[in-house]
Amino acid sequence: MSTTGLVIIGRNEGDRLRQCLLSAIKQLDPSQMVYVDSGSTDESVDLARSLGLPVVELDMTIPFTAARARNEGFTLLKALNPQLDYVQFVDGDCEIVENWLGKAEQFLTENPAFAVVCGRRRERFPEKTLYNYLCDLEWNTPIGEANACGGDSMMRMKALEQVGGFNPNLIAGEEPELCQRLRKQHWKIYRLDAEMTLHDADMTRFSQWWKRTMRSGYAFASLAALHRDVPKLFERKQGFNIWLWAFIIPAIAIGGIWLTHGWSLLLLAGYGAITFKIYQNQRRRSFSVSNSFTYAFFCMLGRFPQLQGQISYYWNTWRGKTSSLIEYKLNPDS
Repeated sequence: MSTTGLVIIGRNEGDRLRQCLLSAIKQLDPSQMVYVDSGSTDESVDLARSLGLPVVELDMTIPFTAARARNEGFTLLKALNPQLDYVQFVDGDCEIVENWLGKAEQFLTENPAFAVVCGRRRERFPEKTLYNYLCDLEWNTPIGEANACGGDSMMRMKALEQVGGFNPNLIAGEEPELCQRLRKQHWKIYRLDAEMTLHDADMTRFSQWWKRTMRSGYAFASLAALHRDVPKLFERKQGFNIWLWAFIIPAIAIGGIWLTHGWSLLLLAGYGAITFKIYQNQRRRSFSVSNSFTYAFFCMLGRFPQLQGQISYYWNTWRGKTSSLIEYKLNPDS
């Protein structure tokens, strides 16, 4: 019998959740799974129960976060299956690729220094919209030891318990934040060269891409604040670049027009230079010309919604306000 359990989180995922659950049942017994629902108004809860999965319905008086959902699912999974060694987390809009769970479990069993293993998450319909396509490019991260994982990953249960699970207060960036704490305890993270999940972003509008990218800026700011003790923190560097390219350079270039007789506008050429640098990096990773250019262009453009996310974090923190989820999917309550 497998020593892996599964925690699935979701909210109004409809048929996407059905595909997720059916893909899981092909690889694990339902008794080794838990579905956590964040206030769905569709038939998600009934669907999970009809397939034999234990269900956690989150208390709606406490703000929803993916981190909180994963923690509560993990707690129930441990209580029901104390013999398990590993837990796979997956979002309800993802289908688990056949044989992934076995490959991930084997890796963790053979490599005791690693707490987390993930694989390749792919977008189910990358050709449907430009924004789905961008998701697919974003998830094509390097193979090998990594600094962080995404929402879909398999974790060693004792390592997760050692660091106290996910930070339930984070509305974004909970996975890299967890990985920071794991690495402080000398655990490692690995990305296998293997297919892991199929994701359905269903992004059809520029506004959805903007919100999703804004969320990443918010995450960078929150992680930089939580881990001030970490030198050369990736999220801190990203935060600096966001403020530099989305605020400082435009402010100097435009604000200095009168003083410099327009010469300050030459600073805007830096956008082209940085875009080209990102393009070259992607080409070195064997991305096609079109993929590299598209990725580079939107990386540069993404600095602006990321700045909005950073400002939102600092503004809410200054006011002592609890932040609400930044949701990019359409009609999340329908």
